[in-house]
Amino acid sequence: MTLVFDLHRPATKSAEALAGCLTYLQANTPFQLAQPARYRKASEAAKLKPPMPDPASSTSDSGPKRALWRRLGPSGLLALAWTATPAIVGITLLVYVGAVSDFLHEQGELGLVIYVGIFILSGGLGLLPTFAQAIIGGWVFGIEDGLPAALIGFTGASLLGYMIASFVSKDRIDELIRSNRRALVVRNALIGKGWWRTLGIVILLRLPPNSPFALTNLVMASTKVAVVPYAIGTMIGMLPRTAVAVVFAATAAASGHDDLQAFIKDGPGPVVLIAGLVVMFIVLGVIGLIANRALEKLDQGKADDLMVADDES
Repeated sequence: MTLVFDLHRPATKSAEALAGCLTYLQANTPFQLAQPARYRKASEAAKLKPPMPDPASSTSDSGPKRALWRRLGPSGLLALAWTATPAIVGITLLVYVGAVSDFLHEQGELGLVIYVGIFILSGGLGLLPTFAQAIIGGWVFGIEDGLPAALIGFTGASLLGYMIASFVSKDRIDELIRSNRRALVVRNALIGKGWWRTLGIVILLRLPPNSPFALTNLVMASTKVAVVPYAIGTMIGMLPRTAVAVVFAATAAASGHDDLQAFIKDGPGPVVLIAGLVVMFIVLGVIGLIANRALEKLDQGKADDLMVADDES
């Protein structure tokens, strides 16, 4: 059965409403409604047109993220800066290692003091990565002076970064943690069970070669890690990777080349260089593996604490 409506000459705006009614009836009745071509095309186009997005649903996912960034405040911006800046500036520093070396050598005994001071400031402000500055120390001062200077430099930088992060974050991160029961359990499992446990956690977090120095400073300061185990754990945890970088740079400098580029290009040859780099990365990888496995054991204990907390709730 076919019902035919002639809408070739709509006289008023009510014709548009009638066309809408026809579309509705065609979708909800067993009858076939024969419409004029122009209305049939319009109806088909309306069916093909994608629905307008719901503003409420489109912002539902971004809402919690925006709320989190608002609660983080300057801490979030500091985290972004301390993630990107060290890599960019560190590569630039290594490119000009020859010029930096000449400058520090020209200062005589004061050069070592300048190196440590710049290390503390640039590392604490999150401008330079520790590996680049350790390479500079080994290249310019050798192992005997370069390694102790690098240790003093990054320990001082960690304390400066701790103070900056504490000032910027204030109690924002702590409030976020306290507002989330599970996050609070995790934080207490990591740093709330005694001085020695906190020291061990800091050491393990600092050991892996891919542990970001500045960002780790921010996290530890924001979660209220005690200063003394923080500083001692930082020095112990970063000693192995710093020693590897200093020894590598000191060995390269002893070859008599002006900078790293010349050493790579005209040094002992690609085979020896690649073999040395492989050994260095293996050593660092083993150190990181040991640290990560130890952290996994601690994480298992953290999971047990979470299960207990869930049972108690």
